[in-house]
Amino acid sequence: MSGGINYLDDPDRVLTALPPLRRRLLALLREPASATQLAARLDLPRQRVNYHLRALEAADLVEVAELRQRRGCVERILRVKPGALVVDPGVMREGEAEVPHDQYAAEHLVEVASSTVRDVARMQGEAAESGKKLLTFTIEAEVRFARPSQAQEFTDELTQAIAQLAERYESAGGRPYRIVVGGHPAAEQKERE
Repeated sequence: MSGGINYLDDPDRVLTALPPLRRRLLALLREPASATQLAARLDLPRQRVNYHLRALEAADLVEVAELRQRRGCVERILRVKPGALVVDPGVMREGEAEVPHDQYAAEHLVEVASSTVRDVARMQGEAAESGKKLLTFTIEAEVRFARPSQAQEFTDELTQAIAQLAERYESAGGRPYRIVVGGHPAAEQKERE
């Protein structure tokens, strides 16, 4: 299965994928299968599985991978749409007030991360549709501050360094890139695993 992103920005599509049985079907359909095969694996009636598969197909979360002739009938082999399912972080926030710009507020970090997910997922989908690759990059690092005030000092120095580097590479006719740097406490090792 190829990579890519299936971007869900419609609350109805998200709700279609939420019930536990449908999430299980999506997981199983990473490998193509028929309703009959899935029903046997889940020990459920084929009609019940088929009902949920039709809902997932209508929401454009699964697709027909193959049609097979079987005992005078056509068996539909389905698979989850290629790529990761990514839910727009703002899909359930319609009508909420805008988050104020405060580079030290957790709410602002979440809002910036949300808009990054939204923008990159949309552009990735458009690039995949046109057969192109989306040029992105990620920089990650972990730092340990001895005292809280060092986080602000670090942020000020990093802001200056990025501004200088951006100025050095700035090209009037070039394609603009958005650089996002955020910091948050690192998760404990157990949480990461």
